[in-house]
Amino acid sequence: MSDDGSGQASPAGTIAAEGDERFVTLGRVSGAHGIQGWIKVHSETSPRDNIVRYSPWYLSRGGRRERWQVDGGRLQGKAVIAKLGGCDDRDRAEALAGAEISVPRSALPATREEGEYYWADLVGLTVTTVDGVELGRIDRLFETGSNDVIVVHGDRERLVPYIWRQVVRDVDLENGVMIVDWDADF
Repeated sequence: MSDDGSGQASPAGTIAAEGDERFVTLGRVSGAHGIQGWIKVHSETSPRDNIVRYSPWYLSRGGRRERWQVDGGRLQGKAVIAKLGGCDDRDRAEALAGAEISVPRSALPATREEGEYYWADLVGLTVTTVDGVELGRIDRLFETGSNDVIVVHGDRERLVPYIWRQVVRDVDLENGVMIVDWDADF
C-alpha cells in the first residue's frame, strides 16, 4: 500500500524489532540543509514528503537508536528537508548524516483495500504456488514502471510481479504465506 492509497504495496522498508516493538525503516538522513539544523532526507515513503508526517522518528547510527521529535518538514525542490527538535545548528545536523529513519510499525496507518500491504510486512513471507510448490522467502521488493516486483530467494532467485489477483492470489500475514499463480520453472 502506498501512503496515498494508490493500491500498491508500500515501499516502507525493512522491519527491525526492539523488545515487543517492531520498527519500519522509512528513509535516511542524507545531510545538513542550511545553518539552522535542518536535515536533508532520503525518503522511501510515497509520496516522498509523507515521511515528515510521522513523529517521533527513531534514528539509528552505530548500533544505537535515538528518539527525535519532528518539528516540521517539507519538499524543497526534489528533496525532503526536516527540522528535528534539539537539532539547532549545522554541526548537529551533519552529525546525523547517514542515520536510518524508522518509526514503530504501529504508527503506520491501516491499509484500506484488499491486496494492499506494506512491503515491510511482506518481507520474510514464504511464497508458495497455487499448486503447493514452495518457491522460497521474500527477500525484498522494488518498484518498476508498471508494477512492483517481489524478489524471492529459494533454490534460486525469482522475480515475481506483484499483480494482485492475477499473480498474487492471497497473502496470509498471520501464517506468513503468500500464494502466487506462478510457474515454479520461471
